Amino acid sequence: MSGKICFLIGNLNLSGGTERVTTLVANTLVEHGEQVCILNLAQGEKPFFALDERVENYALHPHAVSMKRHFLATMVKTRQFVKQHHIQHLVVVDSISCVFTVPALIGLKVQHICWEHFNFNVDLGLKLRRLGRSLAARYCDAVVTLTEQDVQLWQQGMAKIQAKLLAIANPSPFAVAATLPTQAAKTVLAVGRLRPEKGFDLLLTAWQQVLTSYPDWTLKIVGSGTQEYALKQQAIDLKIAHSVEWVAATPEIAKEYQRATIYCLSSRFEGFGMVLLEALSFGLPIVSFDCPIGPREILKGSQNVLIEPEKSLALAAGLEQMMGLNRLTYAEIAQENQRHVADYSAQNIVQQWQQLFAQT
Repeated sequence: MSGKICFLIGNLNLSGGTERVTTLVANTLVEHGEQVCILNLAQGEKPFFALDERVENYALHPHAVSMKRHFLATMVKTRQFVKQHHIQHLVVVDSISCVFTVPALIGLKVQHICWEHFNFNVDLGLKLRRLGRSLAARYCDAVVTLTEQDVQLWQQGMAKIQAKLLAIANPSPFAVAATLPTQAAKTVLAVGRLRPEKGFDLLLTAWQQVLTSYPDWTLKIVGSGTQEYALKQQAIDLKIAHSVEWVAATPEIAKEYQRATIYCLSSRFEGFGMVLLEALSFGLPIVSFDCPIGPREILKGSQNVLIEPEKSLALAAGLEQMMGLNRLTYAEIAQENQRHVADYSAQNIVQQWQQLFAQT
C-alpha cells in the first residue's frame, strides 16, 4: 500500500474525459486498499461520474473563481491541505495546475506527479499551460503522459527535464461487454463535447456523402457544448437532419454503445481518445481520423480503419467500407476489439500507477 494519494483536479462536477478517468482511477485505487482523496480547485461537490464513497472529496474554493486573481490563495491553500491531510503523493490532473503546486510543495516531502491529459502540441492558447509544463518538467518527480508518442514530444520540446517521463494509458471505464454488437441497428455513434476540436462539423459533411449509399442508416451524436446550435443548423443546411439523432451528455453512456453498429471518431486532435477504449469494450468496429494523439497507438494491430485527418470525403469512404462489411468479417472485428481492449483494463492500468507511487 502507498501513502495517502491526492488527485488535484479542476472540477469533478464536469462531464469530460479527464473527470471520467480520474474518477475511475481513484475508485480502482481504493478497491486495491489505497487511501485516496480528490481535491477540486473549485466546486466538485456533485461529481458527474459515480465516485466511490471511500474516496474523500474536497474543494479549495466552494465556487468558481478567477485563478489568476486567486493565484496566491490557491497556492497557499494547496500547501495547507497537503500538510493537514498528510498527503504523500500529489497527482496534478492537467499540467496547467503545476503553476500552483510547484511553489506550494517547496520543502515538503511529497511525491509530485504531473498527469498530462492534453497532447504536447496542444495548449488551447494558454501561456499558463506552457509555463505549467515547463515547471513540471523541471520540478515534478514524474510527468505521466497518455501515450508513448507524447513522451517523445516532451523529450523533443522541453529544454530542461528533471522529471521522470513515462506513459500510462487511460483505462477503459467499462468491462468487456457480455454481448457483441450487430449490424441490425444501422447506427453510427459519435461521442464527445460539441466543440470545434471534436470535428463533428467534418463528420456531418461526411455523413451527407454516406447517406447517398446508405440512406436507411442513422448517425447518433452524444454530447453537449458550445457548438450545439451551429452543428444542428449545419445538419439542416446539408439536408441530413432527418438521419442525425442528438443526445445530450449523459453518465449512462453504456446503453448508447450497446445500441450502435459502428463507432466514429472525427476529432481534429485528442489527448488520448478515451471514447475509442469505450467503443472497443463493446466490440464496435471503429472508423477514426488518424489525428494527434492517441488513435494510432490505441488501434495499432487491429482491423479498425484510420483515416487521414480532417478529410471528410475520406471519412465518408471509411464509414461506407465499414458499413458494407459482410456478417462474418464484422463479427471477427468485434471479437478482436474486445480482446484488444483487455490491455486497458482498470486493474492493469492501476497497477502501473501503484508501481509509480512505490518509487518515492
